[in-house]
Amino acid sequence: MTDPTRDAAFDLLSAVLDRRRTLEEALDALPPGLAPRDRAAAHRLAAAVLRRMGTLDAVLEPYLRKQPPEPVRHVLRLGAAGVLLLETPPHAAVATAVALARSRGLAPFAGLVNAVLRRVATGGAAVLAELDGPRLDTPAWLWQSWGAAARAIAIAHQNPAPLDLTLRPGAAAPEGGLRLPTGSVRYPAGTHPDAVPGFAEGLLWVQDAAAALPARLLAAQPGERVADLCAAPGGKTAQLAATGAAVTAVEHDERRLQRLAENLRRWGLAATLVQADAAAWAPAKGAFDAVLLDAPCSATGTMRRHPDVPYIKRPRDVQALTETQDRLLAAAAGLLRPGGRLVYAVCSLQPEEGAPRIAAAAAQGGLQPQPFTARELQDLPEALADEGHLRTHPGMWPGLGGMDGFFAARLVKV
Repeated sequence: MTDPTRDAAFDLLSAVLDRRRTLEEALDALPPGLAPRDRAAAHRLAAAVLRRMGTLDAVLEPYLRKQPPEPVRHVLRLGAAGVLLLETPPHAAVATAVALARSRGLAPFAGLVNAVLRRVATGGAAVLAELDGPRLDTPAWLWQSWGAAARAIAIAHQNPAPLDLTLRPGAAAPEGGLRLPTGSVRYPAGTHPDAVPGFAEGLLWVQDAAAALPARLLAAQPGERVADLCAAPGGKTAQLAATGAAVTAVEHDERRLQRLAENLRRWGLAATLVQADAAAWAPAKGAFDAVLLDAPCSATGTMRRHPDVPYIKRPRDVQALTETQDRLLAAAAGLLRPGGRLVYAVCSLQPEEGAPRIAAAAAQGGLQPQPFTARELQDLPEALADEGHLRTHPGMWPGLGGMDGFFAARLVKV
């Protein structure tokens, strides 16, 4: 009989690599009767393969006389990841991989799986030590686009991200967490939020340290009218509402808006919720003092948390996203009163989704870039990029566990 963890991990890999579904969607599609422990272990195993797939394939290559079918390669990757990355006992990794091959209609390849993984268990670690893992595990188009920071980013991607939490104003930092320079509280990777004191009571919420910066830089004031566009799941909405501003949160997806509403109730914070396409939403012209636009993007800045991103995104996807971002920036400009401010943000490492979008928005007239200052970023001075924009990436704070990749810029309505 197969191991339910390996069986589910195979389904996750197949969904991402063969059908370009997100890992989150694939997890939701797993059988509802799967035990939570097996579901979590399958996610951990599949994520390890996705995070280190280039390296795993390079380790397997010397032991393969010819290229096996892709499902067989998935089985081999899972077995190799268990042995080399997750400290699975070799005999268990080999036996479960052979059983998995048989259960998936790949019985003719069971002998190959057995032989290759036994050799990986014996000599794979030595092969692994000689490889350039960060380069092998990064698709070429991403490596080239990240420029001088590519290696630091890729090294950070080799490990899962820690758990970062944003505190409600006045809430005490719970014990056991590391207070980061920017104010977030950090726990080791694998920490479940429910285990953190105050989480269930709504005193804090999950939000990467970098993701907390755009709302902070908008600097909403009590009584200001503020719009949060593309708002779900609501961490930035909560930050804005906690300042005392009158916040309107706009989200197109009904289920995500429902989740946002549930989160705000748990956190004890209030905002006006609107289900609408932010690019087409048309309240009274100049209705807002400030707008936060966390635009849809390639999400390459979140690859530590979502290792499926390199395999479901393509360069052409980035071009399509930049067009959406331009439309949203134009719509956001129409919401602002004269002198009102806009912070544009994307959780992307791709240059096309950053500074060129700000230049394009300014060229249309009506918006003028307003650089962030060293004082505003004094807790993270390395994130102050050219032209006064914010640019973070996973290779920053290597001694503290890194951070997500974000770009943010401020513009003012003229």
